[in-house]
Amino acid sequence: MNVILSGTSEVVPEKELRSKLEKGTPLTIKMGVDPTSPDLHLGHAVPLRKMRQFQDLGHNVVLIIGDGTALIGDPSGRDTTRPTLSEEEIKENAETYVSQAMKILDPEKTKVLYNGAWIKPLSLKDMLSLLSNFTVARILERDDFSKRFKENQSISLHEFLYPVLQAFDSVQIKADVEMGGTDQIFNLLAGRALMEKEGLEPQIALTMPLLEGTDGVKKMSKSYKNYIGLTDSASDMFGKVMSIQDELISKYYRLTSTFPLDKIDAVEKGLADKSADPYVLKRELAKNIVDLYHGEGEGEKAEAAFDAVFKEHKRPEAKTIKLELSPNEKGNIYVPALLKEVGLANSAGEARRLIDGSGIKINDIPLPPKTYEVTPEQVEEAFIQAGKRRAVQLQN
Repeated sequence: MNVILSGTSEVVPEKELRSKLEKGTPLTIKMGVDPTSPDLHLGHAVPLRKMRQFQDLGHNVVLIIGDGTALIGDPSGRDTTRPTLSEEEIKENAETYVSQAMKILDPEKTKVLYNGAWIKPLSLKDMLSLLSNFTVARILERDDFSKRFKENQSISLHEFLYPVLQAFDSVQIKADVEMGGTDQIFNLLAGRALMEKEGLEPQIALTMPLLEGTDGVKKMSKSYKNYIGLTDSASDMFGKVMSIQDELISKYYRLTSTFPLDKIDAVEKGLADKSADPYVLKRELAKNIVDLYHGEGEGEKAEAAFDAVFKEHKRPEAKTIKLELSPNEKGNIYVPALLKEVGLANSAGEARRLIDGSGIKINDIPLPPKTYEVTPEQVEEAFIQAGKRRAVQLQN
């Protein structure tokens, strides 16, 4: 039970979870994810790691891919309606999501189901029967809905369907425990309520804390640019972990690492009494996380690459990219477009911000702020560096 409760935010109700575990039979542990984006980060990995702990304890894990619910979009934590995704986008994102999730879960012990299999065939009669189990008053108790309603912000009617359909997932698989972030508690309790109305033993709602990103303030998110991606390169992942705030070290050890509980307890004690060095702890944490997602021994290699850049001031490792330069009508190269094309920026806007923040070097020479165009000769077969850790070597 200590392993299960470690790092959790809330278990509702904990007494019932203990009773279920005391039966001695494997429980069905459910987590639903909507493939609204193709890339996962350490924040997504927090509940997945708890699922893996359940697996290692002998329980049955069901990962539900919301190809049905994603057509609506989870309103949790939103102050506006989510944009609608096409079925093609959902399918592509789902394939990527599953492959990344299996970096954490045991593929041989994980059942992957798609809720479109039971949601899309629902008839009007079925849907009306399902909706009759919930009241508008109950749905409006949800924090994000009530806030938007009080502030006279738009709530689309289809958004009310989301917690109902997520609850229906729990009925379909007869879940014993459903997991999610703290922002998911309403959806999880909706599943518990619907199971009771359907005459089933209600599930336990188990929530995990939301993980702050590298800025130390906002929850980890690609939109906030404070994320550590599961598909980041080993050196990038190591460097990002090293950049987290000291105040988050204990939380990252408990929620993102594979260290045993006694080790994590010792880290927390050392930080509390100031006998531990935060820099040393972050190096150890960074190696552990890199090993987890890139393979044993990759953490040490990433550490060596990090030291080469930050201690020995060497160039970072660079990917060689063959590229034919395309001058504009002035005969110059538009640098933001170039940075986007070679993967050093996600957009031209981000590239301009990097340039204006003195974050770009060409052949080790900083590019002055507001310098958005250069001659082809300046970048031909150039070594281009973005920040301390990312670089490419251009080749004709």
